[in-house]
Amino acid sequence: MKAIAIREHGGPEVVSLVELPDPTPRPGEVVVAVKAAALNHLDIWVRKGWPGLKLAFPHVLGSDVAGAVEAIGAGVEGVKVGDAVVVNPSLGCGRCERCLSGDENLCRRYAILGEHVSGGMAERLAVPARNVLPKPANLSFVEAAAVPLTFMTAWHALVARARLRLGETVLVHAAGSGVGVAAVQIAKLLGARVIATAGSDEKLRRAKALGADEVVNYETQDFVQEVRRLTDKRGVEVVFEHVGKKTWEKSILSAGIGGRIVTVGATTGYDPLTDLRHVFFRQLSILGSTMGTAAELVQVLRFVGEGKLRPVVDRTLPLADAVKGQALLGERAQFGKIVLEP
Repeated sequence: MKAIAIREHGGPEVVSLVELPDPTPRPGEVVVAVKAAALNHLDIWVRKGWPGLKLAFPHVLGSDVAGAVEAIGAGVEGVKVGDAVVVNPSLGCGRCERCLSGDENLCRRYAILGEHVSGGMAERLAVPARNVLPKPANLSFVEAAAVPLTFMTAWHALVARARLRLGETVLVHAAGSGVGVAAVQIAKLLGARVIATAGSDEKLRRAKALGADEVVNYETQDFVQEVRRLTDKRGVEVVFEHVGKKTWEKSILSAGIGGRIVTVGATTGYDPLTDLRHVFFRQLSILGSTMGTAAELVQVLRFVGEGKLRPVVDRTLPLADAVKGQALLGERAQFGKIVLEP
């Protein structure tokens, strides 16, 4: 089969279209014929590598997959060949107390498809049968592939960690990114007021169309001043952070007394300065959040199927153009998701 893989860490030059053996399902697994695989910034970070990340090369990139079940391993029930599915990229051991309690993203052996184990930018993918869920009938395979990682991440962060409530105000950074697009919609679904930031007026226009109540161009405006103006100097109850170093210090200043800052990533850097005086005196909560659970993805897919949440696809590319897609992500040239088609 054809796949997008790396054999070492590095720049775009280490990413290539390769031929790999077709997977066969082990007991409890299914093989999915991949119809669409979405890109994430995670793919770029995995390509570059970081201390402690140990991969078996060649490593196939890609966390977001939609396709059709092609083969079934021994002992699999409830799934049949031909089923249209979305793959849950969240991989727990399935046996520990956390997994059995439904908190698999707290499992000590937790892994993310495409990050710790080979992913789905390929013609076929073998995964545990419990990790395939029915594709909403109202979505194409391309649209379905744009859902899992970013919507799970935003849902877990806003619902489970920050506990965003009806009537609260949330600041969502980089509203044109995949996770930003998801966060804006989820916050509105919960009845919150959304202040969205982005780096261009066109992205802000599209964020408004998704439901953002107020928008701020962080390239031309000071978002702390704008937040203070829009909240009568109170600040927001929740900050949805995933930008990192570039926005972190001002995100702390944007939170009101007793506010919650939930962080799901650090695209621009992981080592920002934190003025602890603001944290303890204004009693801020800083919350980390990684991915989500299978139950949360089921909830997300239900709302997607009802049309209350919708994936946003910026463009599709052939599988062989994965490097071009990564470049577009790095340049922040997209609004929503870039999806590859094998």
